Amino acid sequence: MATTLRDLDGKHLVLGLTGGIAAYKAAELTRRLQDHGATVQIVMTEAATHFITPVTMQALSGRPVFTSQWDDRSAGGISNNMAHINLSREADAIVVAPASADFMAKLVHGRCDDLLSTLCIARACPLLLAPAMNREMWANPATQRNVVQLRADGITLLGPASGDQACGEIGDGRMLEAHEILSELITFFQPKLLQGKQVLVTAGPTFEPIDPVRGITNLSSGKMGYAIAQAAHEAGARVTLVSGPTALAPPRGVSLIKVQTAQQMLAAVMAEVGQTDVFVSVAAVADWAVRNPLTQKIKKDDGAPPRLDFLANPDILASVANLASPPYCVGFAAETNDLDQNAETKRQKKNVPLLIGNLAQNALGADENELMLYSDAGITRLARADKLVLARQLVAVIAQALSKH
Repeated sequence: MATTLRDLDGKHLVLGLTGGIAAYKAAELTRRLQDHGATVQIVMTEAATHFITPVTMQALSGRPVFTSQWDDRSAGGISNNMAHINLSREADAIVVAPASADFMAKLVHGRCDDLLSTLCIARACPLLLAPAMNREMWANPATQRNVVQLRADGITLLGPASGDQACGEIGDGRMLEAHEILSELITFFQPKLLQGKQVLVTAGPTFEPIDPVRGITNLSSGKMGYAIAQAAHEAGARVTLVSGPTALAPPRGVSLIKVQTAQQMLAAVMAEVGQTDVFVSVAAVADWAVRNPLTQKIKKDDGAPPRLDFLANPDILASVANLASPPYCVGFAAETNDLDQNAETKRQKKNVPLLIGNLAQNALGADENELMLYSDAGITRLARADKLVLARQLVAVIAQALSKH
């Protein structure tokens, strides 16, 4: 089972709650933030206390909850009756979830008539808002003007999502789920090593049909490719993920193109590669396909195995690397033996600057991996770790190479 990465270790967050039924999601968000290493200080508006109690939030956060600007308790280790100053000075960020339409309007106009709004106006750290409101409230021209101004003021908006609302209506304005906000916060704090770059990643297996129910595939889970797509997005890149069949949900913020066969993957890659700065070919592409797949299920009535005629699939990595103006290409080699020799031979044959090797028996389907990096500079080993940890390390290597490219 995968362990939880403590992606927010050492971060101290002020979590603000305003009035709205979505306040119940703040309970789960608090726990998830702590699971990832953050400490959480809760600040609630009076309206928020009508939806979830300070007692609940104190029990979950393990800290006193602040609700009043006249609260004279020590805040941030200082007893000067200035919680609106002290609470933000030790914070790495303030996150308001849910953020109501009224609260957003307050921030636009610099109004601060309660602790949370005063805290946000007096802050010395980044501010992120997770809007939550009825679809008509979100679509209202006044709210949309406020959204534009908030972004212009350097405030980050997380969502909203579209879906079922507590009022029974369906549409935009629903607050993101706790795990989605967590993902956005982890991304927010990651170094933006690939800011402005376009990254194209292939992942997962391909499936080459034999008949309508059978095919040729492999044991690739897609986890490494999806982790690299996530890490590149976290690093500020615009990421397109071309994926064969997997059971994985795409990372937030990543554009997903689903394919099945190697030919479909090649077509998707070639359609995107012209706008690409970095191409990372992680997919375990089938080497062969059946020349003429049957249109009906093969029967085994006489017990004789079918005779299949194969043809070679296209080499997607080599096709991209041999373009007149290729992006920076990174290949993957899953071997079962003689890793160093086979991987370096593959790198030279495919004419790519960086090739990542691993042993298939240790990598396929696993949550962890160990990577060997092959380049003109030699061999670099990335010690066994969670695949997302390795993906972030690999992104840093790619970013460094691009700076010299």
